[in-house]
Amino acid sequence: MQDLNDLRYFDAVVTHGGFAPAGRALRLPKSKLSRRIAALEERLGARLIERSSRRFRVTDIGRAFHAQAQQAVAAAERAEALVEASLSEPRGTVRMSCPTGLVSIVADLIPDFLALYPKGHVQIVATDRPVDIIAERIDVALRVRVRLDSDAALTMRTLAHSRRILIASPALANRIAGRGVDVLGDVPTLSSSGEDGEVIWRLEGPGGTVENVRHTPRLSCGDFIAIRTAALAGLGVAMLPDHACAAELRAGALVQVLPEWRSEDGIVHLVFTTRTGLPPLVRAWIDHLAKGFKNPELFSKR
Repeated sequence: MQDLNDLRYFDAVVTHGGFAPAGRALRLPKSKLSRRIAALEERLGARLIERSSRRFRVTDIGRAFHAQAQQAVAAAERAEALVEASLSEPRGTVRMSCPTGLVSIVADLIPDFLALYPKGHVQIVATDRPVDIIAERIDVALRVRVRLDSDAALTMRTLAHSRRILIASPALANRIAGRGVDVLGDVPTLSSSGEDGEVIWRLEGPGGTVENVRHTPRLSCGDFIAIRTAALAGLGVAMLPDHACAAELRAGALVQVLPEWRSEDGIVHLVFTTRTGLPPLVRAWIDHLAKGFKNPELFSKR
C-alpha cells in the first residue's frame, strides 16, 4: 500500500518543478522530500525523477505515475472536503430554476428554510423555458413533465403530481354547461404553451376516452398568471394546473368546465447533477422541498 502523503509529496515536486520550490509550498525541508521520493522510487522499483545538482527531469514513467497520483490526491481531498462540509453549518447560495406557476408555492417554503440555515441564501430563477443546469450554473431545477427526462447525467427526485384542468369565467362556463368536449372548437381558448398557431390539447375523459382537441387560442403565453388573468376576464377557456387557479375556483371567480375531462398528470420533480458531492446547503434545500411538497396544505390553500 502506498502512503498517500508520498503521492502528495511527489505531486508537489513535479508540479512545482523541483524539491526546493515544493518544500517551500508545503513548508517542509527539501531533504525530507528528497528522502520520501527516494523511498517511493525504491518501493516501486523505478526511477521517477532524474536529479543532480544542475538537472531535474521527470522520467516517462514518472509522468505517467504523476497523472495517476494527481487523481488519487484530488480524490482524497474531495473526500476530506465532504466530511468537513458535513460537519460544518450549511452556508452559501442555492440557485434554483422554477416554473412561474410554482413560484408562489416554493416561496411559502423559503422562510422556514432560511430560519433553519441563517448562513444560507436562496436565488430563484423564475422561468418556464427548459434550462441547462450546468451551463447556467443552476444547482437544482424544479420541473413539471408528463414523463421524466432520460438524461443519464442528471439525477431526478419526484415531489408531487399536478393535474391540469379546464377553467373559464362563470359567464363563459354557463355557455359550455351541458355540452360535450367538442364545444372547445366553438369557444375562444387560451393556451399556456406559448406556441404560435394551432395547439393540441390531449384530454382524457370518461371510460379512458382520449380526445385530441385542436384549437387556435386567442392568447398563447408561457406564464400561468397571464393566462389566469385572461380567463378571469372571460377571454377564453384555459387549461391550467389546479394549484395555479385553486384560490379563484374557491372564490367562484373561475369555474371548472367539462370536469370529466382532464389532461395527463404532470410529474413535479427536481433535477440536479449528482447525488454525491452536493454542497450541504443544496442537499438541505432538496430535502426541505421534498418534505414541503408532501404537505397537502401547500397546494390546498392556493
